[in-house]
Amino acid sequence: MPELPEAETIVRGLRRTIVGRRIRRAEVLKPDILREAKRSFGPKVRDRVIQGVDRRAKNVVIGLDDDAVIAVNLGMTGRLLPFDLPPRGGARPTHPAVRFRFVDGGVLVFDDVRRFGTVECLDATTWEARSAAMGPEPLADDFLPSDLHAALQRSRAPMRSWLLDQKKIAGVGNIYAAEALYLSGVHPLRAASTVEEAEAVKLHGAIRQVLSDAIAAGGTTIRDYRNADGEEGTFARALHVYGRDGEPCAACGDTVERVVLSNRSAFFCPTCQPT
Repeated sequence: MPELPEAETIVRGLRRTIVGRRIRRAEVLKPDILREAKRSFGPKVRDRVIQGVDRRAKNVVIGLDDDAVIAVNLGMTGRLLPFDLPPRGGARPTHPAVRFRFVDGGVLVFDDVRRFGTVECLDATTWEARSAAMGPEPLADDFLPSDLHAALQRSRAPMRSWLLDQKKIAGVGNIYAAEALYLSGVHPLRAASTVEEAEAVKLHGAIRQVLSDAIAAGGTTIRDYRNADGEEGTFARALHVYGRDGEPCAACGDTVERVVLSNRSAFFCPTCQPT
């Protein structure tokens, strides 16, 4: 599933290609991905100019000239692919769900194999309320180690579950939770409230490090993820524990293990991350 680094990589690519373009119309090919009625979505975006592209948590947020936004959650396999001309032949997206056709002839395609992603157009007030319900951005300057520690003290949830809760911290998913916990030496099953202040400082730094490194690598491609240019991310080769169960830990040589937590796998080194 695309997480913060993948969404950020896509946003940076889209800024180069779609800002300033006017949407002629939206063609909804798979209405089930809309979080609103198809008949209301089209008129909201028709003839609107794209003013900017941003990210909030794992969402791509396309700002329009009437202060509304097109909010896109990539789900598990969603991709946003811009083309200067409508794609043909082998370049054609395989599972298009929405096409935004521009006045100048270009097109932006939301392509989603499994169709767990969502698209909607929200007015500014509604989007602000939606954003306010999410947790802090972990790469923001005002996200401090003391804030992380204080929030952890209020929960008995396992650390991996806590990091995946988008109301606690925005944008972190299974891949980067596993890597941040490994780098900070915190076991994924440990209760959040047991993390001490010095450990929270280390975890804070690990979260920011792994997210920043993944952005620099263009994200992590395990299977489906592609950036706005259709290219794979390269951070998979730098993963320490995610998906590496049964392999030796690069730091200590012990075997990386996997446990299932809330129906999702968590990966850790039992020596580097003691319970």
